Amino acid sequence: MLTGKQKRFLRSKAHHLDPIFQVGKGGVNENMIKQIADALEARELFKVSILQNCEEDKTEVAEAFAKGTGAEVVQIIGNTLVLYKESVEKKTIQLP
Repeated sequence: MLTGKQKRFLRSKAHHLDPIFQVGKGGVNENMIKQIADALEARELFKVSILQNCEEDKTEVAEAFAKGTGAEVVQIIGNTLVLYKESVEKKTIQLP
C-alpha cells in the first residue's frame, strides 16, 4: 500500500510519460493483464489509456489491472490510469 507522499512522488514521475497500453471495446482480458504484468516488471511505472469505446468503467478497469497484476493504482485522471509495481529484478524508482 502506497502512502500519500509516495503517490505524489509517483504522479510527478508519471506526468511526462505517454500511455503505452490502450483499453478499447474488448475491455480487459487475460492476455492484456499478462502483457501489463510483464511491462510493469520492466518499467515499474506507466500509463494506460482507456478509449471512449470501452464498455467497462475506468474504475473497474483499474481494479482488474491491480488485482490481476498485483500493481498499485497511483492515479485515475480523465481516461488515463497510472500503475506502479516495484520490479523484482530491475528496481529503478526509489520511493521516499
